[in-house]
Amino acid sequence: MTDDASCDAKCDATHDATRRDIEAAVFRRLLAHLDDNKSVQNIDLMNLAGFCRNCLAKWYAAAAQERGEEVDYESARETIYGMPYSEWKARYQK
Repeated sequence: MTDDASCDAKCDATHDATRRDIEAAVFRRLLAHLDDNKSVQNIDLMNLAGFCRNCLAKWYAAAAQERGEEVDYESARETIYGMPYSEWKARYQK
């Protein structure tokens, strides 16, 4: 019976790790999609979807903080935008 419990715990851990890998891949795909579509403005995203790149950056920083990591908002925005926000804004914001 302990083998079953051990297997269950191992299977759950494997499932959790696989799910995190899939979620991480989806997040990277979302960032790539946003990067490929810089013409889509944050205000358009906000009006249509209820979130924008800046929201993603806030969520990123909050998730890091929940895990005991210090990621400030500007660093999180650089992760989301793929460059410093000021540079992205100068190049792509209408």
